[in-house]
Amino acid sequence: MKILLYGLITGILFGFLLQKARVIRYDKQLGALRLKDMTIVKFMVSTILVAMVGTYLLKDLSLVKLSIKSTILGGTILGGLIFGIGWGFLGYCPATSAGAFGEGRWDAIWGIVGMLAGAGLYAEAYPALKRTVLTWGDLGKITVPQVIGVNHWIIIPLFIIGGLLLFRWFEKKGL
Repeated sequence: MKILLYGLITGILFGFLLQKARVIRYDKQLGALRLKDMTIVKFMVSTILVAMVGTYLLKDLSLVKLSIKSTILGGTILGGLIFGIGWGFLGYCPATSAGAFGEGRWDAIWGIVGMLAGAGLYAEAYPALKRTVLTWGDLGKITVPQVIGVNHWIIIPLFIIGGLLLFRWFEKKGL
């Protein structure tokens, strides 16, 4: 029950931040898809960097145990294509669909319906996918630090520096 409460609080906070950053706005979505407004990319990279630091800090303090999923290229590529096509057609990604619907934009309901339909279709197709697509390019349970063979606290600052340099480049380009 406690875990569910943490998830609820985290979800509400994430939704609040999505709304405050204005990334659930259609014009921001369209700008990202057209590579003319990198607000969403900046938000996503910021989120990933903060989560990376927080996750590994909690792991090192023995407050959480990581459960790494296998890296399966077939599933990742197929899922990414489906995600990208849906985002391109609708103009919302899953999280921004929910946020836009929460703001009262009824067009976002199609994204929510798509998520539910996609989850149902995936569940039905899972036995067949498990024998085919989900076996293509199975790299196992890997992380970037493991692949390179260094401590994660060497990699994390490099990702942060890379993110900051990316932000600076976006700002210079007016993106």
